[in-house]
Amino acid sequence: MVLTCGLGCNRRPSPQAALEHARQALRRGNLIQAQKEAELGNREFAQRNPEAARKFLLLEAEALLLRGMYAQSISLLDRDPSHPGSKAETIEALALKGAAQARLHNFPEAERNLSQAGQECAGAAQEMECGDVLRARGVLLLQQGQPLKAKQLFEQTVTFARAHDDPFLAATALLNLGLGALSEQHFDEAIDWTESAYKTAAALDAGVIATKALGNLGWAYYNLGDSEKSLQLSLEAEQRALQAGDVIDQLSWITNAGYVYADRGDLAAAKQAYVRALKLATSIEGKEDIYNALRALALVSVEAGELDQAQKYSEEALAIARSGNNRRDELYPLLVEGMIASAARDFGAAERMFFEVERDPDANASLQWKAEHGLARLYEAEKRPEEADREYRAALETFEAARSWLRRSDSRLPFSSNASGIYDDYLNFLVAGGKSDEGLRWADSSRARSLTEGLGLLPKQIFTGPPGLNSQQIARLADGAILFYWLGKRRSYLWAITQQGTRLFPLPPAAEIDAAVQRYRKALEGPEDVLHSADSDGQYLYRTLVAPASDLIKKDARVFVIPDGSLNGLNFETLLVPGATLHYWIEDATISDASSLRVLGGAGASPADHSQRLLLIGNSVSPSEKYPELAQAADQMESVARHFPASEERVFARQQATPAVYLESDPGQFAYIHFVAHGTASRLSPLDSAIVLSRPPGASGNAEDESFKLYARDIVRLPLHADLVTISACYSAGERSYSGEGLVGLSWAFLRAGATHVVAALWEATDSSTRLLMDKFYDGLDRGASPSAALRSAKLFLLHNSSFHNPFYWAPFQIYSRLGRREKKDQNRRRLARDQPQRDLLRAPRR
Repeated sequence: MVLTCGLGCNRRPSPQAALEHARQALRRGNLIQAQKEAELGNREFAQRNPEAARKFLLLEAEALLLRGMYAQSISLLDRDPSHPGSKAETIEALALKGAAQARLHNFPEAERNLSQAGQECAGAAQEMECGDVLRARGVLLLQQGQPLKAKQLFEQTVTFARAHDDPFLAATALLNLGLGALSEQHFDEAIDWTESAYKTAAALDAGVIATKALGNLGWAYYNLGDSEKSLQLSLEAEQRALQAGDVIDQLSWITNAGYVYADRGDLAAAKQAYVRALKLATSIEGKEDIYNALRALALVSVEAGELDQAQKYSEEALAIARSGNNRRDELYPLLVEGMIASAARDFGAAERMFFEVERDPDANASLQWKAEHGLARLYEAEKRPEEADREYRAALETFEAARSWLRRSDSRLPFSSNASGIYDDYLNFLVAGGKSDEGLRWADSSRARSLTEGLGLLPKQIFTGPPGLNSQQIARLADGAILFYWLGKRRSYLWAITQQGTRLFPLPPAAEIDAAVQRYRKALEGPEDVLHSADSDGQYLYRTLVAPASDLIKKDARVFVIPDGSLNGLNFETLLVPGATLHYWIEDATISDASSLRVLGGAGASPADHSQRLLLIGNSVSPSEKYPELAQAADQMESVARHFPASEERVFARQQATPAVYLESDPGQFAYIHFVAHGTASRLSPLDSAIVLSRPPGASGNAEDESFKLYARDIVRLPLHADLVTISACYSAGERSYSGEGLVGLSWAFLRAGATHVVAALWEATDSSTRLLMDKFYDGLDRGASPSAALRSAKLFLLHNSSFHNPFYWAPFQIYSRLGRREKKDQNRRRLARDQPQRDLLRAPRR
């Protein structure tokens, strides 16, 4: 055994191999491992190879810097080396010290180190480490509150890195470009830079950069109003940072999560997160991170009514900001101090602080609208209604201007949630002042913003107030009643609109309604029929949401529901009407969903060419085990097709049913579009919701290949003139509801593309019940019924004349509408029997 082991048992790795191993650990994000290996290498080679030892020391200092241990990194670099370093090593050491001093807000020392590094680079511009100096100078400017100047340096760093074939340096510079854009509230740009950094890091297996990018994306999405996506990204990044020993990022993402908890009303969880972040930040002496934690603690303390603590935290944060001469950082604690003074009813002091923030040239848009909102509430409390109204409008104008700067549709969808509190307070103010009609106008202006703009129903310009709205005229055109809901934190409202007038009904706070909706949704999904169960939520929701306006709704009337918040996921047809005989509300009314009054009243255009009226796609070949073939798909396809003459339909089934078929078929020419397929609803990225079809010819078929999906984001791009789009697929209505937009998914995408009516499912639908429902639905259309009336008739058939009476079977499908041309019976359409060969094309091959 001894002879076999030989000298290999005592063989040590070469300095270069050991250094490369430690460097790879650092880049992959294993910072503690990298630090330990570098420390070991430095000790091991200190005597016999000082040059190698110096390289290990620099790598150890970099690991400490990336972990947020700035003081320790500087202390290590300040050791007298046992051997003078090369010019490149001198530049690297100065760049690392400059970056660490910048994060500690020791700005003179940082400037001195980076100036010396710049002088070294002047005579050695081609040294790779000179890119690190550019990047460190950008970090210093960011810490000093100069993001525009920092941006120039980071862009130079990217150029330098690409010229010197250093993708790791490029990834870090891209990451910092994203941070700079975030500080300027250029969220689209921030996401673009950060996603680019993430992709570059992933290609390099650079986990340390990928983790930071995930967390920065979490912060960007929080600022965009997408707290759900922010929380997922922040928690994932925090866990990665914890495993890597990356203290600085761990505390940053803990703080991010705390903001989400605070928005959800869980102030205790938010404060716990901030206290934990402050403890970590204090341990590494990171001034910026201490400031961020203190600022967050001050804000949550105000919201919790802990004014003394809030004052203490805000004063400490303000002191840090002033010591760093960062005016914008001063404005955040000043805003909090204005909130403290307002809560303490020191209205004069509060007004001065809010004015100071609002009018400061360094205040960004969110600081301005928060200060204006604070002033509005202040004046409302002081019984100064004219000034309160002015400031509410100013806050909303500032917010809408910021929204108009966003380029990406994905960004605009969640952004409106940032103003939900302003709108809620303003509505309460208007209603309390006897201006309920004006409140309705403002409430409607906050709804379906992207949808309304995309359909050309609202000008794409900086918002100065909602245009006029004739709700009675819309009710007249709709030939029915409209129920418009607003769910608020303190109180909710129902506006019941008919041709004769509008009435306002107060409702309980959103939290009470939300809890009942969630319970009832769960009950509806089975297995027991809620009509025969002890369930009381269905009756409570009817009494709360509908009964106040029941005397305005005639038997079998058309009712258009404009929901809010959790009501977007509730099928109002299933509400239980108490009385002599308990029954579902669908038995009393024809109910449709609408996004807003403006969308409902926006007439859709008719197809230019009705020669091919139906586009029918489905019964696709299973793309994977996750999406098995639908046993009844062929029958449903035949059932739908038999309602149209062969000359007026185009049918694509099996291998032909691909996303490309839809995208290339000029869908704008069809009056009716029908899909029979699986559906997916993406909660975190609703425009990634998709209809699952067949793989196109030549597709790879591997796990990453999703070419069989027709995405909502692609559907939006093709204009439609369809009277009706039916998505016979599970979860096709969507799972995510945005404040200011409503439920976003496949149904939203088809409406945004221009469809007048869309039928889609809120939850999973069974194959057999859906086939029968669709057959009866098209029977009703054949008889000249409107889509909403035909769908109701089909549902009532299942309810009263089939084994599918449980709402689990008939209630998933809802109709989402706007007012198009009046649906009339098409005299040219006849039920035509399909010939058998054509039917067989729709079927799966027999096994």
